[in-house]
Amino acid sequence: MEKLLLNILRALVQVPEDLDLQEVKGATTTFVEIRCALKDVGCIIGKNGKTISAIRVLINATSRGDETIVLEVIEPDA
Repeated sequence: MEKLLLNILRALVQVPEDLDLQEVKGATTTFVEIRCALKDVGCIIGKNGKTISAIRVLINATSRGDETIVLEVIEPDA
């Protein structure tokens, strides 16, 4: 799942070396924090959040069984 998510995000951003994923696993839910360059936040979220919503659908479709994956884009401090 992590490799798929990184490949998707690298295709979207302008500074792929600034991408960082942090996973926090729970019993049935995995939280993934996405950190990137300030100018790439808009590219990941997309217009009205459509891009991040589509990424969430893809990632949850590839998850195992009843596991839920929650993606959060963390905006860097300016």
